[in-house]
Parts: sequence; C-alpha cells; structure tokens
Amino acid sequence: MAAEYLALFLLALGLSADAFAVSVISGLSNLNLLKRHYFLTAAVFGLFQGVMPVAGYFLGSLFIDKIAAYDHYVALAVLSLIGGKMIFDGALALAKNKEPKPKAFSVPSLLIQGVATSIDALAAGLSFLVIPINIFIGGGVIAAVTFAICFLGIFLGHKCGRLLKNKTPIAEIIGGVILIGIGIRIVLSHVL
Repeated sequence: MAAEYLALFLLALGLSADAFAVSVISGLSNLNLLKRHYFLTAAVFGLFQGVMPVAGYFLGSLFIDKIAAYDHYVALAVLSLIGGKMIFDGALALAKNKEPKPKAFSVPSLLIQGVATSIDALAAGLSFLVIPINIFIGGGVIAAVTFAICFLGIFLGHKCGRLLKNKTPIAEIIGGVILIGIGIRIVLSHVL
C-alpha cells in the first residue's frame, strides 16, 4: 500500500507543476500582494487540482474520450492569451521606457488560471479506476500537495519580484513566455 501512496504523491507533484509555475509568475507580476493572496492563490489551485481528478473518475469513460481530445488545446489557448497579454504589456512598457503599473490581484483571472492548469488532472482521475486508493483521499492528497507547492511558488515569485521591481517589464515578458511554454508543453505531452 505504501507504493500506491508514493505513486499518488508523485502524481500530485506532477499535476501541481504547472500550477506552481503560474503561482511563481503571479508572484513576480503582482508586487502588491498580501498574505491572504498567497493563501487564496494556493487554495484555488489546490481546489481545482483536487476536484478535477474526482470529476474525471466519476465521468469515467462517459465523456473523458471527448474531453481528452481537446483539453490540451483549451489549456494552450487560455495560457497563450494570458501569456500574450503579459508579453504585450511588458514590451509596451519597455518601448515607452517606463515601469508598467503593478498588476492588481484578480480573482477572475486566478479562477481562469486554476481551470487552465488543472484540465490535465481531469484525465488523471481515470487512473483511480485502477489504483487501489479511494478517489476522495486521492483528490485530497493532490489538493494538499498543490496547495503547499503553490503557496511556496507565489511566495518565492513575490520575493523575487520585489528584488527585481525595476526590471518588472522583463520579468513580465519572461513570465508570459513561460505561460505560453507551459501551454505548448501540455499540448506536446498529449500529442507525442
């Protein structure tokens, strides 16, 4: 049974990787974050990462084939839109040779990012059809690991962002490129 829980922990780490990267980027680009924003970001990512496998498990073979055929393209589109806007804002600030105004924390944006980074967890729920672990325990472990990883990510991103605050446009461009790269990686992991 210990091997199954180790596999679950590794699955949780793998599923939380994209959410961690987005958390770091959020911390870098939002210099006016409060501690409650750290918690809210980690909670939203943890919630989506924990709920999606449970939904995938119960949807099972009913719809997962249809969803799995397109989920990675949806994630790419959403992450590319967010990343593209970051690149545009950063490039515009560099062209005007001024600091962009700090981004405000946005719950709607956070929810969109939560969905975009957790779509692959929907398909991961199917693995619980063959893993002898209760799906609710599995979803809880995935949510808890994602929460911890994302809390650390936004904390580190925010600290680095404060150190680089006079380089915010460059950090924003890099963050946008990373978001688009995450979307591309998601598509390539499904296509290859």
